[in-house]
Amino acid sequence: MKKSNLFLLAVAIVTTIFMITSTDSTAEVNVSVSIPLPGLVIPVPPLMAVIPGTYVYYPPDVSENIFFYQGHWYRPHREGWFIAKGYNGPWRSVAVGHVPRAVVNIPHGYRGMRPQYDRISHDDMRKNWRGWERERHWDHDEHKHGGGRNHDDRGWENHQRHGD
Repeated sequence: MKKSNLFLLAVAIVTTIFMITSTDSTAEVNVSVSIPLPGLVIPVPPLMAVIPGTYVYYPPDVSENIFFYQGHWYRPHREGWFIAKGYNGPWRSVAVGHVPRAVVNIPHGYRGMRPQYDRISHDDMRKNWRGWERERHWDHDEHKHGGGRNHDDRGWENHQRHGD
């Protein structure tokens, strides 16, 4: 009786090993690092403004450089760029080549430019950015409230490179 139990146990072990090793399986490893960026805690959804001549939005009452464009938030920090789905993160590093040109090429003096449009609630921006961009909403004269000033054609990438 003991030999038959050992035999059954051995068959079960071999069968289990065979089943584990004979199945086609794939292993996937995803590494995601959430990086807390210093100096950025926005306690309530911020009012937003569109940067003149672009469809890039920023919160003018937040002193840190942070931009919303096509559903994502972007933030330059030190020598790199970070991306998030929300204005408070979580942030992950992104190569500058993956940051949209519209964001990288933001005029250096964008904060000093006179707003052309009224401020927008965060919720309105989140709900409408796609349609506004598709309809070229900010290109229509009836939305304008004035021209830009202190416009500097150097983009953000140039600004960082030269340490302005």
